[in-house]
Amino acid sequence: MSVAETGEFGLIRRITARFSGGPSCLLGPGDDAAVVAAPDGRVVVTTDVLVDGRHFRRDWSRPADVGHRAAAANLADVAAMGAVPTALVVALCAPPDLDVGWAEQLADGLAEEAALVGASVVGGDVSASPTLTLAVTALGDLCGEQPVLRGGARPGDRVALAGRLGYAAAGYTVLSRGFRSPKLLVDAYRRPVVPYQAGPEAARLGATAMIDISDGLVADLGHIAAASTVGIDLVRDAFEVPDPMRDAASALGVDPYDWILAGGDDHALAATFPDGVALPPQWRAIGTVVEGSGVTVDGRPYAGRPGWDHFR
Repeated sequence: MSVAETGEFGLIRRITARFSGGPSCLLGPGDDAAVVAAPDGRVVVTTDVLVDGRHFRRDWSRPADVGHRAAAANLADVAAMGAVPTALVVALCAPPDLDVGWAEQLADGLAEEAALVGASVVGGDVSASPTLTLAVTALGDLCGEQPVLRGGARPGDRVALAGRLGYAAAGYTVLSRGFRSPKLLVDAYRRPVVPYQAGPEAARLGATAMIDISDGLVADLGHIAAASTVGIDLVRDAFEVPDPMRDAASALGVDPYDWILAGGDDHALAATFPDGVALPPQWRAIGTVVEGSGVTVDGRPYAGRPGWDHFR
């Protein structure tokens, strides 16, 4: 059955039936607007748009995978502010001939990823569109902490990373070459594994700046460097290349460090910490904040493309 045959309100009923309220959801789907608790008195808000053929491909990913990716892209941004995600609002623009089962499984993926952090999907909208498009807004709570911005890094701070890098970019390359393995890399592209708890943890530890790595490590750390008017120098040897990635890179003729340093979609978190702060196990040091500007690797400018840019 297509979404056109189901109808707008039938589609909404089918989708919202798959959502359950989390602890912050005071009023979920079904009214003109949702009501979400904000115990801190401040709300962190972020939005991302995912377009079929641009951010995902339906022949590469199952609908639940797309839901996980869409939710993760937003929930990671909330975590990168040092906040705890509480809710998602989702707008779905779909071709009328889209199978309604695809939309239902998409909703399952959104709900499952939100549940990983105790958040819930509390509302949204649907519309007809020739191009399948998802617009997701995430809300978060700072739990009494100050938000960790991009502009607080200072020379002498350590740069640290939580999560993994290069896996999703490697998976994208594998899929784009027509292969479906290694499964570890392909699955990483389909569903990112995000260290959500590391964001609030970094805020409690006194992180001076933080960002979600969605477009590439060099590119995204460049935002911290620009906002903080500092330079950042990364240590190449701080990044290990796992065997499946090394093997795939060799087979495809790719430098695996291009995936690690410039690949996006893993949604790791990078933060700067004052020197002397003991990093917990989830975080590992990868570089230093220095005087100057931009991002270097082992003291030299990065020679490759630094990351993803939608308009290039």
